[in-house]
Amino acid sequence: MQTDLANLITVLNLDPVEADHASLSDIFGSEWTLASTPTVESALESLRVNRIPIFFCNTDLRPGLWQEMLDRVLSLPDPPFLVVTSRLADDRLWAEALNLGAYDVLSKPFDKAEVNRIVRSAWLRWNNRNGRPKVQTATS
Repeated sequence: MQTDLANLITVLNLDPVEADHASLSDIFGSEWTLASTPTVESALESLRVNRIPIFFCNTDLRPGLWQEMLDRVLSLPDPPFLVVTSRLADDRLWAEALNLGAYDVLSKPFDKAEVNRIVRSAWLRWNNRNGRPKVQTATS
């Protein structure tokens, strides 16, 4: 059985930079759904009312925001995996993010292969968590 992942994988991207949204849209193509929001408030509302498996949070919005968002998403009943995005991604940020519970870190500009790897891995892990029924992917 083949499943259309576009209906299953949704990534919410908290980032006011239109060029980053355009880059992710090009990478995602029609395979996945990308929802972008420029504000913390709209991101939190989307996360509260929708089942979103993956959440990209930009470090450039303000210092400490990704940590605050991580705390907030972890309190949700079925939290998404948070991926930190940054133009200044380095070993220190990567170590801090993983130690605090983020799923991964993506550096900007986005690398298509890395985005694909992280999104696929996070989605499979999220889908298999808590005994969800297994969904066969198009590549399975």
